[in-house]
Amino acid sequence: MHAKRLRTGLRGWGGVGAMAVLCALATLIVLLLPLTQPPVDGSTGTGGQGVAEGTQAKAPACEDNPQDLSLSPSTAEGPAIEAIKERGHLSVGVDQNSYRWGYRDPNNTDADVQLEGFDIDLARRIAQELLGDPDKIRFKAIPTNQRVPAIQSGQVDMVVRTMTITCSRLEQVDFSAPYFVTGQQVLAPKSSPIKGYDDSLADQRICSADGSTAYEKLDADKKSGELPASADISLTVPNQLDCLVRLQLGEVDAVVTDGALAASQAAQDPTVMLKGDTFTTEFYGVAMKKGADDLVRRVNRILEDYREDGGWKRSYDNWLSATLGSRSDSATPPVPRYR
Repeated sequence: MHAKRLRTGLRGWGGVGAMAVLCALATLIVLLLPLTQPPVDGSTGTGGQGVAEGTQAKAPACEDNPQDLSLSPSTAEGPAIEAIKERGHLSVGVDQNSYRWGYRDPNNTDADVQLEGFDIDLARRIAQELLGDPDKIRFKAIPTNQRVPAIQSGQVDMVVRTMTITCSRLEQVDFSAPYFVTGQQVLAPKSSPIKGYDDSLADQRICSADGSTAYEKLDADKKSGELPASADISLTVPNQLDCLVRLQLGEVDAVVTDGALAASQAAQDPTVMLKGDTFTTEFYGVAMKKGADDLVRRVNRILEDYREDGGWKRSYDNWLSATLGSRSDSATPPVPRYR
């Protein structure tokens, strides 16, 4: 029907009636419009003129493999990297008390003792790739329970500090692909009757770091009954190393922490040892601020190169092979997968 003829036919209806008909026609056109359009984005139509049906890709469930949810590698630069370059240095949250991971060698008599260890090597490699100089970096010692707040507040650009990738943390920060695999383990005196993460922990005082995956596991297992109800998990400390001190003082009977850290602590004190096997599988990642996609992608590119050119292996052999061995699961970098 031509618009002129439609207007002529409506003149005798009165203004209100005309408006009603026009509104009805407009509504009908809106309703019929999708039926006249071809399917898009892989959707299918019913009988050629049916309602289009679309399928939306299902996001991977975090609980399945949180370590596989990082962004794919890229060398493209964006606002996060540009801000670092404009500042002229990379700010990294690290540990200064984890033997062979991030620490100052007490046997080094130099006046200016530098931080060293496996995590420190990685942080310097990132600075080298981003700024062309491994020394254009400022380390900030951060307690275990302050890792996420330090990132969110902008105090640091990233945290490289034996930080496990978890679903709950992914809601607060972004992670790189994993660069190390380990698992929770029990550390106790050699003379202790504790055998591992089992019923031998009944009536024992267990120390873990506040904000750590170790405490989360202990708390969840105690609530579910997998950990003896009489096990005392009330003592938490800011840093993992503080648990070793409490153990040495006799204030606790056991420590639960990542096996890689526990092995380094056992290397510091010959009176303690790892008890039983690891009872979880955990992946360390570089943590960064939410939305810093260009930085996450660039770090993933750096990690790819770090593995491929042998940098990861050299660092492992230098710092960790003495305590973890050359045949453990930790002796090989985890294979990255991306969302």
